[in-house]
Amino acid sequence: MGMTIIKSFTFTMSVLTAMIVQAQEGIFDEYREMMGDDNPAVFVIDEGEEYWFAPAGPKQATLAECDLGLGPGVLEGAYAYLPRYFEDAGRVMDLEARLEFCMVELQGRSREDIHAKPYSLRGDQGTEMEALAAFIVDQSSAVAVSPSQDRPEERAMYALGEELFYYRAGPHDFSCATCHEQAGMRIRLQDLANLDSHEGAAGAYTSWPAYRISEGVVRTMGWRMRDCLRQQRLPELVMGSPASVALQTYLAVNAAGAELAAPGLKR
Repeated sequence: MGMTIIKSFTFTMSVLTAMIVQAQEGIFDEYREMMGDDNPAVFVIDEGEEYWFAPAGPKQATLAECDLGLGPGVLEGAYAYLPRYFEDAGRVMDLEARLEFCMVELQGRSREDIHAKPYSLRGDQGTEMEALAAFIVDQSSAVAVSPSQDRPEERAMYALGEELFYYRAGPHDFSCATCHEQAGMRIRLQDLANLDSHEGAAGAYTSWPAYRISEGVVRTMGWRMRDCLRQQRLPELVMGSPASVALQTYLAVNAAGAELAAPGLKR
């Protein structure tokens, strides 16, 4: 009798969960249809353009000469080739690490100030880093993801990213793969992409940075990595750190060939 009640309760909860998921997805689909081609990120893109050309730091210089890999000031398509190795820095960098480098070298700003608050908190206004990321990534819309793996440093960064993806740690003994190694899985009613596959990695990587409707700000891929580690109860991931760059390299290489469609629109 008791087992029958448990099975009945489990079945009922499964049905309710499925109904809630369908309702949430339906509401979000309706919201997307209502928005059409509009994405509030366009306003953040404009803000990022202002930051790009605004004099800042002790040197009162702009970022207009920042080299993201295709030459000083060249933005079109640049994000598609990141992360990549930069000779002047002597290391592999993602977008945020490279922007930090340019802020320090061109504008004379301190790393401490840049790292003080690269990402906005819930309920905040967006940050300079978030706006710059939206602006720069928008310049690579519809360009195929093409991170370089020509240099040994780039291949080593991918290998580190793969190792971190499967590394289990923290009080729950979680890894990235715990949630993102299988297709069709969910956590807290949220779809979980299989980031170990090309299809899953492409769907995730090409849609970030993204405007988060629930938070009213643009979130970057670096923030997404940090928030995933937060949910694993791991130490805070430092923006532009080797770990952050490695995880993004792993995703970018797995997503290679897919067209960028960011900034995306998320729940």
